[in-house]
Amino acid sequence: MRAGVPKAFVPVGGQSLLARALAIFAGHSAVDHLVVVAPQSHLSEAAELSRAAVVPGGATRQASVAAGLAALPADVGFVLVHDVARPFVPAAVIDAVVAALAAGADAVVPVVPIHDTVRAVDADGRLAGVIDRATLAAMQTPQGFRRDVLVRAHQRAGAVVATDDAALVEALGLEVAAVPGDERAFKVTTPLDLAYAETIAGLLSAPHPPVPGGIS
Repeated sequence: MRAGVPKAFVPVGGQSLLARALAIFAGHSAVDHLVVVAPQSHLSEAAELSRAAVVPGGATRQASVAAGLAALPADVGFVLVHDVARPFVPAAVIDAVVAALAAGADAVVPVVPIHDTVRAVDADGRLAGVIDRATLAAMQTPQGFRRDVLVRAHQRAGAVVATDDAALVEALGLEVAAVPGDERAFKVTTPLDLAYAETIAGLLSAPHPPVPGGIS
């Protein structure tokens, strides 16, 4: 992002990405506890944003999730793991993830279709065959888990690093369910994404925003 601060603290429309994500989950009826995993250098800034528990993260995303998981109260049965780089996730996506867990899923991820043409590239950078995009999906967050399953997945992983917690659960031999995600839950990764996020934030703050796609 070239922003000079950790991405979670980059401002969008006058609020940091972390503040926006916290507001969404703090205002959701299914969410009882919030744990923020923040860089050691920004623990106080994170604590100022809400009454959520704040714990220092680890050297990897996986270690950070484990730290947040360990900070949850003992009676929490379902866990949602969210990336604050997705500051506009609609409540309906959270609803879908929680509903799938309540229906018996061990793990749940929201997904969206891929619209671009996708091709394989060989080791020399040459284009290979076209991959059928109908068989692909882009994963979003929050990912949802039964707490006991996620704890077991992290314990089993040990030093093995996975790209996300769903992959750790699959390594246990368990199935990960998919629910519909939402294009509004896009990930802020580049300066261009940040410019798009600023536009969305401006529309959301308007008294009666004429927002396409149903953002409200």
